[in-house]
Amino acid sequence: MKKVIVIGAGPAGITAAYELLKRSRNYDVIILEESDTIGGISRTVQYKGNRMDIGGHRFFSKDEKVVEWWNDIMPLQGKPSFDDILTGRNVTLNSKGPNPETDDVVMLNRRRVSRIFYKHKFFDYPVKMNFNTIMNMGIFTTAIAGFSYLWSVIRKLPESSLENFYINRFGRKLYSMFFEGYTEKLWGRHPRDISADWGSQRVKGLSIVAILKDIIGKILPIKNKKVETSLIEEFNYPKYGPGQLWEIAAEKIEEMGGKIIKEAKVVAFETENTKISTVIYQKDGKKIKEDADIIISSMPLKDLVAGIKNAPQEIFDIANGLPYRDFVTVGLLLSGLNLQNKTKLKTLNDIIPDCWIYVQDTSVKLGRIQVFNNWSPYMVAKPEEKMWIGLEYFCKEGDKYWNMSDEEWQKFAISELVKMKVISSEQVEDAHVERMKKAYPAYFDTYKDIDKLIAWLNSFDNLYCIGRNGQHRYNNMDHSMATAFVAVNHILGNSKDKQAIWNVNTEKEYHETKTN
Repeated sequence: MKKVIVIGAGPAGITAAYELLKRSRNYDVIILEESDTIGGISRTVQYKGNRMDIGGHRFFSKDEKVVEWWNDIMPLQGKPSFDDILTGRNVTLNSKGPNPETDDVVMLNRRRVSRIFYKHKFFDYPVKMNFNTIMNMGIFTTAIAGFSYLWSVIRKLPESSLENFYINRFGRKLYSMFFEGYTEKLWGRHPRDISADWGSQRVKGLSIVAILKDIIGKILPIKNKKVETSLIEEFNYPKYGPGQLWEIAAEKIEEMGGKIIKEAKVVAFETENTKISTVIYQKDGKKIKEDADIIISSMPLKDLVAGIKNAPQEIFDIANGLPYRDFVTVGLLLSGLNLQNKTKLKTLNDIIPDCWIYVQDTSVKLGRIQVFNNWSPYMVAKPEEKMWIGLEYFCKEGDKYWNMSDEEWQKFAISELVKMKVISSEQVEDAHVERMKKAYPAYFDTYKDIDKLIAWLNSFDNLYCIGRNGQHRYNNMDHSMATAFVAVNHILGNSKDKQAIWNVNTEKEYHETKTN
């Protein structure tokens, strides 16, 4: 039996442990999780019968193995339509709210609606040059945006920054309206100071041309048309939020003989030649050593390198300089909103249909609004009576925002929504605050030298880096899982070349296309 230490019980770590145990009996697997919960940023937080999804997690992937894995853990029982869900055929929505004892739907099929809230008006997300956009922008602004886009087609800028990346695809006018301010909110840096790698990874297939192709494809009966990830209209979602899936997977890991140790913070490593021989973690005030044959790490690269003794100074400096953005969600329980559903989409109690609302107003710090009712009615204790929303803020650990008390955060968030005329203070019935460290790996500062860091980490024969923080890559949940699949394949095949693990979520085709 080879002992495998998996660091982190998020999507990547849980997937890796599950796959190893399922595919082989030759491994003794231990997961060390710093927090007291399962799922990492994909966990579900419970508060007085209401549930919060930290950041929002759509269960949609172009990777068939990922989809099969999700279905294996939590099968989609039938495919309830949106009308079914709203009318209660598959979801009990009565005076007592959702009933887990009688409702048998495990994974819901959801309608994806995300819009931009800009100057008190709703715009489609991604931005579409349709009648609604023209009316909201006005003829004059629309004309400027059109000419600006045409100029960007004629005169391409060198993609030396995220700013130029967006301008090349949308034109300077639309960039200034819908990307510039929001991006600076998210990263705390102007897009001109951020690597174009972020755009290449997250939205490389999205452009005005892609949006127009999607619109035409919906009108004309074109078979095998390709759909950009950002343009999908449906996704699946666990009825109790993403954490439900990872909690079930964790139970299966333990049933297969794996061990999960929570509140175990990894603080150091011991090395021997080209291997990491020992993991040192802290639990209950004590430091505990655990020898290991294989290390699968999803912990932040900054912390990983800091714990490896005798790391070269250059490598330490690169890892230590890698930037992150931290995340605060303020949950608000409301009796209602001051926003009306002016769409033709059905919703329970005719609330707005959005899963997310992107806030482009630079006069507020608020980045996004999640409407948990629309992710799943099971996320809300009384979905037919109340609205449960999450206000998403981006900050840096240790700054004035991160250090605000829960009470200060609640007052601040409510005041911003009132300022935006989204709610009145009398509509707020309860509030809850959640913080998430290192939620978003950032692409500036020493990130430019990350290839040197990767090469050094790969020199350890038994170390496999996976997941969002484990690779310092802004991965989606399915991308993080894919890194785990590839890592397990390498372990079972005794492969020494780890480049394929780092290449996940870099291939253009993986991102951009899906055959319908």
